[in-house]
Amino acid sequence: MRLLSPELSRHGFVHGFFSRRGGVSSGPYATLNFAASTGDDPSNVSENVARAACELEVPAERLYFLSQVHGTHTVRLRGDERREDVLFVEGDATFSTAAGVACGVRSADCGTLLIGDRASGAALAIHAGWRGTEIGVVEAAVATFREALGGDGDLVAAIGPHIEVCCFEVGEDVAKRLADSSHAGETAVDRSREKPHVDLRKILEAKLVRLKFRPEAIDHVRGCTVCDEERFFSYRRQGKASGRLLSAIVAHSSI
Repeated sequence: MRLLSPELSRHGFVHGFFSRRGGVSSGPYATLNFAASTGDDPSNVSENVARAACELEVPAERLYFLSQVHGTHTVRLRGDERREDVLFVEGDATFSTAAGVACGVRSADCGTLLIGDRASGAALAIHAGWRGTEIGVVEAAVATFREALGGDGDLVAAIGPHIEVCCFEVGEDVAKRLADSSHAGETAVDRSREKPHVDLRKILEAKLVRLKFRPEAIDHVRGCTVCDEERFFSYRRQGKASGRLLSAIVAHSSI
């Protein structure tokens, strides 16, 4: 049902990059879909949330995700919010310093990052599509997180499955914008084919290094959402009628 980061697990963070397996939805949403807005039955999504919460060892009402808009807004969760209310809050990153709160983001090709502070147990989840990556969602979310921590923290990160360089074909304009968005630069663009292909993973890693994450504290949970139809939903492959994957991490102490 979920893919794990050895590094996050080693430091006590319950988490998961959930695959599309193990749920109750059917058709293009089969089976572990976390979005009713694309056409799935809301009751199926509710059951899928309950199953994911069970895997994360939290009550379903403490598993949160937002209405994502490919922006940079980061939302702090206390754990006493109604998850139905949080669902309608616009933003692209969630974090908490309260134990037992599961911070989640949803995706269907976009990059996702799960980050934990080893010193406090606080947790952060980031949705990083190419638009958000370009405008600095990773930088904004990490800055907000560190402000709440009162310092840089002792952070470990995992970058999950997304559209990998093999399938992330873009136009020249998008390739340049993404190359310019990190210190990876043109090394993140494969120009050996007819159209540019961008290595979003390389860009996200470069951003974390620039934010003073130690390279050994950056984990990669690999998988191409477009190539691997058995495990992942993909907007690029399926179009609008596709499910949404969940990535979530649980804060394990309070500050």
